[in-house]
Amino acid sequence: MMMSIQGMQVDVRTPDGVADAYIAHPDDGNPHPGVLVIQDGFGVRPGLRALADRIAAHGYTVLLPNAYYRHGRAPVIELPELIDPAQRPEIFQEVIPMIRELTPELLRSDAAAYLEWLAAAPQVAEGKAGVTGYCMGARLAVLIAAMFPGRVAAVAGFHGGPLVTDTPDSPHLAAGNITAELYFAHAGEDDHMTPEHIARFDEALATAGVRYRTEVYPGAQHGFTQADTAAHDPAAAERHYRELLALFDRTLPVGRSPSAPENSLRGNSSRGLG
Repeated sequence: MMMSIQGMQVDVRTPDGVADAYIAHPDDGNPHPGVLVIQDGFGVRPGLRALADRIAAHGYTVLLPNAYYRHGRAPVIELPELIDPAQRPEIFQEVIPMIRELTPELLRSDAAAYLEWLAAAPQVAEGKAGVTGYCMGARLAVLIAAMFPGRVAAVAGFHGGPLVTDTPDSPHLAAGNITAELYFAHAGEDDHMTPEHIARFDEALATAGVRYRTEVYPGAQHGFTQADTAAHDPAAAERHYRELLALFDRTLPVGRSPSAPENSLRGNSSRGLG
């Protein structure tokens, strides 16, 4: 059942300044499990706030921080109503330098501030948080789970990448530190995560004993969850919400499903399912 919600802008203090953020939560006056949403490369904008609202309406308190806050408050760059990088290649020229600035050191500092803010907020119930990330945010979500295993119960990632690289900070190399349950949905048409990349990511999670499930959404393009982009796929986006909310309902402090066996998702990779 969808709940009525409240949404507002908040400031989260970090070691490097103040990150502007959006918070959405049910307006019933009760605390709810905390969820951290990590943006895609285009940044915080109305479409992502609507996504946060929808998660919150399911019974969660959602924090959506501006990962680019060091460059100003959101929106950091001017975006068209429909984002189509094929028509506006200069968008990537603006965001790629900011993406590259988010080193593991800065991510650890920022994520600690976000998780601490959630833990201290009166709208948030006690217990571990859930994290979901999109595009670059899925990559960052894996790293956050590895950096803060005692704070994160579940991670979902959608059309994420790159999750497997040849650099020391590749997310797949951090799998051994993860205690959260993971769900990852890869786009069927995505150069960022090829079948070889997905196989290596799955192998790293399985070897580490992570409880996970990965799926490939056939025909979906990189960015399929984002309603304000040319890659949006309505059917795949709805599937994303179903899987995301099922994961959080099962793993966060409220809404656990007693019917789910503890080892039901350990090392489970299913591909090409409709």
